[in-house]
Amino acid sequence: MTMDVGDPAPDFLLRDQNNQEVSLGSFRARKAVLLVFYPLAFTGTCQGELAAVQNNLADFENDRVQILTVSVDSPYAHKIWADREGYTFPLLSDFWPHGAVAASYGVLNETKGYANRGTFLIAPDGLVTFAEMVPASRPRDQQVWRAAINAL
Repeated sequence: MTMDVGDPAPDFLLRDQNNQEVSLGSFRARKAVLLVFYPLAFTGTCQGELAAVQNNLADFENDRVQILTVSVDSPYAHKIWADREGYTFPLLSDFWPHGAVAASYGVLNETKGYANRGTFLIAPDGLVTFAEMVPASRPRDQQVWRAAINAL
């Protein structure tokens, strides 16, 4: 079951593409967090979504909000992908225990072993203010994310 609006967001500690630890709790009381789960690095729909994030980064990473993207890929795969594509925002690895954070948000596809396209906006107080999940095969509408951020 996915997280719903009003639920407290589960905290996590994951490594980014530079092998640095990033925790959701480190943003508490400072910034909202746009948490974007995607299935796998180096795949077409994921690459298109993250390229659109990079091209409009100021909408998702500024003094009010921080974007954190998450997949089950390793930090090392994320590093190669981020360098190749020019991604400057955090790509977090939910590699081990495999998919544990995606599972805690209710977006892990246990049959496939990767996250569905789940997106959550977490307010500075730690509560989910926006939640969506779409199939892995379908790209998300990032305009909806902008509207949720503007509604904070």
